[in-house]
Amino acid sequence: MTMLRPKPLASALALALAALSVPFFAAPAVAAPERLLSVHETYHYATVKGRQVFYREAGDPSLPTIVLLHGFPSSSHMYRDLIPALADRFHVIAPDYIGFGQSDAPAAGAFTYTFEALTDHVDGLLDQLGLNRYVLYMQDYGGPVGFRLFTRHPDRVAGLVVQNANAYLDGVGDMPKQVFLPLWQNRNSETEAAARNFLAAGTTKFQYTVGARDEAAISPDNWTHDQALLDRPGTEAYQLDLLYDYRTNVALYDSWHEALRKYQPQTLILWGKHDPFFIPAGAEAFLRDVPKARLVWLDAGHFVLDENAGAVAAAIKADFAPAH
Repeated sequence: MTMLRPKPLASALALALAALSVPFFAAPAVAAPERLLSVHETYHYATVKGRQVFYREAGDPSLPTIVLLHGFPSSSHMYRDLIPALADRFHVIAPDYIGFGQSDAPAAGAFTYTFEALTDHVDGLLDQLGLNRYVLYMQDYGGPVGFRLFTRHPDRVAGLVVQNANAYLDGVGDMPKQVFLPLWQNRNSETEAAARNFLAAGTTKFQYTVGARDEAAISPDNWTHDQALLDRPGTEAYQLDLLYDYRTNVALYDSWHEALRKYQPQTLILWGKHDPFFIPAGAEAFLRDVPKARLVWLDAGHFVLDENAGAVAAAIKADFAPAH
């Protein structure tokens, strides 16, 4: 008796489909693996000056690089929706400063918390990654870090995206004036107490919700994540050090304006027009020194991305992405 061998699975499947008058097609084409990887966000640590610096990365490294510099009291977590919206046209790097997010957070006595030190570590990270040309996206604390990078390496900066990041006294709202001017003039227990309110849970939530079109559209993950990190033991001390050191940024404003006038970087200003901290006059002031800058008003407050990530990504691509 002749034994029948079982047909290979692929052949059996083809015969079964043929019997049903269903064409047997090859598997549908999919994007090349390298392209899928290029838009996939990944998470990394680098040792810079003996400290661990965390950063998010996405996009094809052969594309233009954009560096996302976060604000206070946040971290690169604030860019979780913007990163995938940019990664098809840019190589995206989003670091956490020392003391923020997933980066090392040494005690105030073990690290000198200044904006110059924060910039040193971001600068060192970009050097390690071999990045010598990039667009800087700056929000809040990202402004001082970004402008320090710009004045250090104007030849590396392909452009600036300024999103509620102040560089002019015109843009300082009444609320920060009332709290920080006394602290900068005389740091003592009384002026520190007022500044300490900026580290409270209610203020953290307010920074995200103020000026929003629809507060229900603002994810509570924002302030829950930020506040959990602010409430770590020892964090209050070094955050107060940074709030006090912010006065050194104001002292550098004139030099930043001079650099803007000299180099005329391509500049996109995206500004939440309901921001009580950095008011609209701060956005308009950039046009004095970079008259060709494009100013886009957003119906938002200090943080804009929960409701405007798509519009922000579209504006950045329109101004800085290479042509297809």
